[in-house]
Parts: sequence; C-alpha cells; structure tokens
Amino acid sequence: MKGLTRRNPYACGAVSPGVIREVEVVVVGAGQAGLAAAYHLRRFFEPETGFVVLDHAPHAGGAWQFRWPTLTFATVNGVYQLPGMSLPTPDESTPVSGVIADYFAAYEREFDLRVQRPVSVRSVRSLPDKRLEVATDRGTWVARALVNATGTWERPFWPRYAGQDRFGGRQLHTAQYRGPEEFAGERVLVVGGGISAIQHLMEIHPYAASTTWATRRPPQWREDMFNPDRGREAVALVEERVRKGLRPQSVISVTGVPQTPEIRAAREAGVLERLPMFEKITPDGAVWEDGRSEPLDVILWATGFRAALDHLAPLKLRGPGGGIVMDGTRVAADPRIHLAGYGPSASTIGANRAGRAAVREIRQLLNQVSV
Repeated sequence: MKGLTRRNPYACGAVSPGVIREVEVVVVGAGQAGLAAAYHLRRFFEPETGFVVLDHAPHAGGAWQFRWPTLTFATVNGVYQLPGMSLPTPDESTPVSGVIADYFAAYEREFDLRVQRPVSVRSVRSLPDKRLEVATDRGTWVARALVNATGTWERPFWPRYAGQDRFGGRQLHTAQYRGPEEFAGERVLVVGGGISAIQHLMEIHPYAASTTWATRRPPQWREDMFNPDRGREAVALVEERVRKGLRPQSVISVTGVPQTPEIRAAREAGVLERLPMFEKITPDGAVWEDGRSEPLDVILWATGFRAALDHLAPLKLRGPGGGIVMDGTRVAADPRIHLAGYGPSASTIGANRAGRAAVREIRQLLNQVSV
C-alpha cells in the first residue's frame, strides 16, 4: 500500500481490554460516513496498523439496521449508496433495514475494512506528544488523527413540556417506532415537522382511532422533487451555520418537504393537517394556547436526534453557545479531529462527501507532521 503506512508491533489479532495499540487514524463509527472515510483510508493505509474502525453497533449497517420495518426503498431515494460499490435498488416495497445492513457488511468484506465491533469509545484525550488517546471498553488506541462518525441515532432528542411527566398514556420516540399496527384503535399525537413524522402519520392514520399532528413551524411544502442539486444547496446552508460555531440545523429544515403523490394525497385527505405546538400535556391529553384540547393515548416524538459527541468532551471542542466551529469536516480549533456525521454531513446526503474530504485533509496533516 502507498502513503504513510507504518507497521505497528502493537496491532495484531483480537482486541483486549488494557491493550494499547498505535495507528495513524482512528475512525469512530461504521455508518455511512465512517465507511466512506474507511474506504478512502484503505487506499493509503493498512487496516489495523495504519487505521482502525471502531463501531458501537452489534452488526454492520449503521443506523439503517435499526430502522422500522415499514421504512421501504420507496422513500430513501438511493442515499444509502457507498463509494466504490453500489447496491442495485431493490423493489420499492422492500424494507430497507435488512438489505442495507447486508450491503454494508458486504462492503466491509469487499474492501477488507476489518471493523472492530462492538466497541464503545469512552473518551478521546490529547496526549503530551500531540497524539490522541482513544479509550474504549476493549482497549486503548493512540492515533495522530481521528474521524468521528458516530452520527446521531444513539441520541434521540426528547423535548420537555409542562405536564409531560404526568401523562397517563404512552410516549415513544421515532427511534422506538416499529410500525403502525401497535397504534390500532388509539388516539395518537405525532410531534415533529420532518419526513419521519410525516411517514408515521401516513402509516398510523388507517389504524388509529385518531391522529393529531403538531409542529413548531408550519411545514414548507415543495412542489418540485428533491434532487442532488437541492441536496447540495441544503448541505451548504447547514455548513454555513457550523462554520460560525452555531448548533447545526437538520438538513430537512432547509430543504422543505417535497410533495410526492402519496404526501399530496394525504394532505387532500386531511391526514396532514398541522397544529402549532401545544401549551401543556395533561394526564389524559394535550391542551393548546387557544383552549383546544385533545384526548390522547400515545405521544410519538418524531423530534430528531442530536450529535453523539460526549466522548469528545475532554477535548473541549464546544464553544459558549454549545456548537463546534467547523471548517468543512475539520474542527477549526483542532485539525486532528474531523467530524463526519455532524452538521451538514449528519444527513446521508453529505456523508460520502464528508468521508472523502476528511481523509484528504488528514493525509495533508500527517504529511506536514512527518516533515
């Protein structure tokens, strides 16, 4: 292999707690952004000696493996594709979770990425020699650069509202959603303005006794369909925020919602009639500022996710407002750290590009350090 590969006497065989291994680059996370980064690293470094991929999930597939069974290829628009090896699109009615998980597993084998799993990264610290110590439940790695690709799936966001803890019904998050059948005969409130909320409403409505939809802002319906140009525009808008150190918005917040024939039909049928956010939650429902009340059995929080970055806390990357100032995928204050799956690359739209960009800049950094 070409590049900066160094043979490492510490790296061999299975991972064991207490063992310290040295590599050039650690990739944390084997979802879309992590595998994209690993693919490009594999061109220049040997796996396990030049770089290592650590994944918390039990199996290949990133967040896709945890998606609900009713999420099919009709709605994911090919954004799961990885660089260098495409997956022919299955029938639109096929659930995505198993197929994409198998695809990611085959991808890891094809490019010999040797992902270590399950590995939980506990902390990342800076060492006196300017290398990074990556401490995990299965040993410690020392590296000169890190690609953090932990994404957001493991940090579902639960808003807090008055009376929420006294609600007598059931509350669950999108991360726990497993299909519409469990809501049969129930009065369901779906909270959130993203694609997931809309999909949940459309699926649940035929089964539920009633559905109600509440969002902070009115949905921005788009007449034109989503395409790569729209995706790049959205990524650029989110990227502008993280360059300023602001907390990133979701990509869907700037793309708007394209009106597929199914969504248009649901709007015409009254399924997607949106209400503003309620004022408080009561033991048996929710109450709005104008006095409206709805009796409820279930509140489904389709309120998104937050970046899983707690293990990076020792590096003190966050600014006063809670955001991280970014320059592309690179943390502006620490060029050793790249966040793939944060801000503009938190969406699958930008994941592949983020992996490629991170590796390009890491190679430049390592070449400079080596001089």
